[in-house]
Amino acid sequence: MEEKVVPKRLVWLDLEMTGLEVDQHVIVEIAALVTDEDLVPLDAGVDIVVHQPPELMALMPEVVRDMHTKSGLLTEIEASTIGLESAGAQVLEYVRSHVPQAGQTPLCGNSIGVDRRFLNVYLPELDDYLHYRNIDVSSLKELCRRWQPEIYRGRPDKHGTHRALEDVHASIAELVYYRDNLLIAPPAKPSDDQP
Repeated sequence: MEEKVVPKRLVWLDLEMTGLEVDQHVIVEIAALVTDEDLVPLDAGVDIVVHQPPELMALMPEVVRDMHTKSGLLTEIEASTIGLESAGAQVLEYVRSHVPQAGQTPLCGNSIGVDRRFLNVYLPELDDYLHYRNIDVSSLKELCRRWQPEIYRGRPDKHGTHRALEDVHASIAELVYYRDNLLIAPPAKPSDDQP
């Protein structure tokens, strides 16, 4: 029986939006980075700030407006000349350059379900290109918090400014930490027949 070849590359993605409600908020920044199976980035990735019209920006909750103001993203959104369709096409081109066949690699990140909902609505071609499975670092975080609180307390600090590429790097670093500290095999138990 022939063994199925599992693709080794992982696509990491993060979106910054004007809020979390997909029916009224929009994407304002998108970053993607491809790593190998050992979580080593293959390059610098791609990070695109998306222009959105004032009427859509006006729907942004105050807490999100404050966050994007402090990070400098709000100013960059206003200055950007790149629309969402163009940004999505650039990210898809980047992903294709590392993962030439559709449906072969999962989407990776933190709380990636939210990003996936926005991709499904606003960038369906990119969403469809990725495998339907996700590697969500926040799932490991929640399990670690409950089962291994001492390991949880040692996780890397997020110095997040809520910028997409910075958040991608933070998610990768967090998964490296969980891989090295949580997802380790227990010591082998000696068998009865060993001296």
